[in-house]
Amino acid sequence: MDIAYLVTPLVTWITVGPIKFLINSIKARRWAFNLVGNGGFPSNHSAVVSSMATLIALREGIGHPAFGVAVTLCFIVIIDANSLRQHVGKQAAAINRLAKDDGNHKWLRERMGHTLVEIAGGLCTGIAIGHLVNAIFGRG
Repeated sequence: MDIAYLVTPLVTWITVGPIKFLINSIKARRWAFNLVGNGGFPSNHSAVVSSMATLIALREGIGHPAFGVAVTLCFIVIIDANSLRQHVGKQAAAINRLAKDDGNHKWLRERMGHTLVEIAGGLCTGIAIGHLVNAIFGRG
């Protein structure tokens, strides 16, 4: 196996996480440890899938079946991040409002999905990291 296919998602995840933490901390004007997770700029999931799709396109070509699978997975992740998880966040907000006076209610995380800008940031970051890993590792 070409090691670049293993390194790419790991490097992307390790790179995007701190970027998102710093951006969230700057926006919140405090260390944003409680904002780590789903949501925020850039989208970690979009970055990971786009970095792999980019690497496959660069190494195998866009006509390769693996690229088609990678692009399909990319679309599924983006649709999930933008629509499904945003609806889950809205439901959590509604539940939190209804249960605010209940002392036993565990507060549900409301920030779940991504905006299109956050997804675009993840896609751009992933594409850049895919190109970078391909340049560093060359053709295995």
